[in-house]
Amino acid sequence: MHRLSTVLAAVCVAATAANAIGAEKDAALQGIDAYREALQDGNPAELFELTGEELWTTPAGPKNAALSASCDLGLGVGVVKGAYAQLPRWFADTDRVQDLESRLLTCMETAQGIDPKPIIAASFSKPEKERLVALATYISGQSKGIPVSVKPGHPKEKAMYDLGQRMFFYQAGPHDFACATCHGQEGTRIRMQELPYIPSTKGAASGWTSWPAYRVSNGQMWSMQTRINDCFRQQRFPEPVYASDVTIALSMYMAANSNGESMATPGIKR
Repeated sequence: MHRLSTVLAAVCVAATAANAIGAEKDAALQGIDAYREALQDGNPAELFELTGEELWTTPAGPKNAALSASCDLGLGVGVVKGAYAQLPRWFADTDRVQDLESRLLTCMETAQGIDPKPIIAASFSKPEKERLVALATYISGQSKGIPVSVKPGHPKEKAMYDLGQRMFFYQAGPHDFACATCHGQEGTRIRMQELPYIPSTKGAASGWTSWPAYRVSNGQMWSMQTRINDCFRQQRFPEPVYASDVTIALSMYMAANSNGESMATPGIKR
């Protein structure tokens, strides 16, 4: 009887401790939510939107052409309203599935005469990519509040989604990491930072619909290509090729999984 009482007492102590820890976690998460809400006022991303709009409408390059008069993002030449919410998608003129940044590179090359190779070759931290990030911020902002509509229908879209899914679960590198290591299970976090469960609709939306986003911690604007690169860095993978099929495939996987959820770009992160 004494032994049973001891066991029950231990169980009660453990339960009380678990409840206390749970309460602390809930309070911490509420604090983080309040912090994020406070950051929404005066999001510095607005400055990048203005820069991106100017880049979109101003003639540039050897051909002195404006993207607004020559670039088709999938809804017609110059149309930006709702375009980001339908990307990545297959484009007939390139016969490729493209995300926003790879499509912008195509437009810059064909319409403006700008060689994309130096932009692609530059490291993600170099200024060569700042033009693309600003354009992505502006164009993505034109889809804010619009539901994601990425439904792989073309065979190349389906193949890209399948590649993205395989890449998400692919384990490699010195620590045998995968995207799924952090984002492949419910209710996980690192240092109180919630990790969205990407295979679910809500989790995918959390990871997709708020990027591009301004990073308060380093004072930088990040596009989705930049965000994927940082995930590769944390997995100790080699730096991915900018606007490559691997990065587009991961975007396709996230975008299609978040289909129907509203875009919230540009976002702001810690």
